[in-house]
Amino acid sequence: MPIADKFRVGLVQMCCALDPNENLAKAEWRIREAAGRGAQIICLQELFRSQYFCREENADLFALAEPIPGPSTMALGRLSRELGVVIVASLFERRAPGLYHNTAAVLGADGEIAGIYRKMHIPDDPLYFEKFYFTPGDLGFRNFDTPFGRIGVLVCWDQWYPEGARISALSGANILLYPTAIGWHPREKAEYGAGQLDAWRTIQRAHAIANGVYVAAVNRVGYEGPPEHGLEFWGSSFVADPFGKVVAEASQEREETLIVECDPHHMEQVRRNWPFLRDRRVDAYGPILSRWLDQ
Repeated sequence: MPIADKFRVGLVQMCCALDPNENLAKAEWRIREAAGRGAQIICLQELFRSQYFCREENADLFALAEPIPGPSTMALGRLSRELGVVIVASLFERRAPGLYHNTAAVLGADGEIAGIYRKMHIPDDPLYFEKFYFTPGDLGFRNFDTPFGRIGVLVCWDQWYPEGARISALSGANILLYPTAIGWHPREKAEYGAGQLDAWRTIQRAHAIANGVYVAAVNRVGYEGPPEHGLEFWGSSFVADPFGKVVAEASQEREETLIVECDPHHMEQVRRNWPFLRDRRVDAYGPILSRWLDQ
């Protein structure tokens, strides 16, 4: 497999309003900004068209969902074609009546849908009631070839699982993109906030190191919901290189667009010195397919 050329990724970290059209317009403006600064692959945060509605279980909120192809992919497809960039857009997919997914659509530089990834791991925690809304993904862990590099796309809760990162890396991804919506519960921030943020950053840096691959997490920012029952999204979008070094990171409070150059030649060099893929004992890993190992 030939080594790909360098490419530039853009991460759009933004606040979300109640109006989905306002969020789409802001995302389009931010994509133009990123492309103007040289980004070739531009990733939006998880469920960018709305505020994070999974804070509550409310059947009326299924009205936020849309088909793929649909209005968002049409609008972003026109933009990707105009700018000659790849856009990764996380959407609330209405697949059929009563069947919904948390889905990332990849819009190619030609404006067409290059493919979709449906979130595999679905959380159910206080203020993260995603199992009420989303059916687990049924497409597996997928990579997408673009004119700029091969990208692996996963979504938020997927970032805590090494299996998805490993499979994407073994399938030849140059970078793993994680559209994300994660933040602090107001009553937990003082005691646990720093540790939660550090764990989130650490697990993804570990994916970069273990797999010798770039990793990018794209989080939202800002407070959403009532004062005592909302979420403060902690931003901190970042890119880690194959050595695990954080090469760029956004703030915890502000909207930002990060532009980062990724070099597949650096991946090659890191993997030559840390040959974790070479030394894997694939003959001994069968038990990992079990839910639990009874001794």
